[in-house]
Amino acid sequence: MKATITVKRNGEETSEVFDLNPPSVIGRFDPAVGPVDVDLAPLPEGAYVSRKHAKITFEDGVWTLADMGSSNGTFVLREDFERVDEAELSDEAEFALGNARFIFRIDGGKESSEAATDSTFAQDSEES
Repeated sequence: MKATITVKRNGEETSEVFDLNPPSVIGRFDPAVGPVDVDLAPLPEGAYVSRKHAKITFEDGVWTLADMGSSNGTFVLREDFERVDEAELSDEAEFALGNARFIFRIDGGKESSEAATDSTFAQDSEES
């Protein structure tokens, strides 16, 4: 199963989207520590992300976000952002690594289902 994370800045989603191929380590590349699957170093928020900040896994049908001992914490939006060591992620879940915010989507999430709805609507309109 595939998933993506989209950077959210100033309350809005950006065009910065990262594909996840679980298990995916999210952080900042550093030659001393080794590669990461999702490198946030180029982002302005990257300065607040640890070299190996968090990991997203997919096991037994469940997506999980786990902190990897980061300095600035891993947070999941529930009623407010809550610091977590590990949390289950559902489609459209919001989370933060330090001050970097993301939207998690499974298989394209809402956009894929909206596109399917749009094409169905177009077909229905053509038949009328």
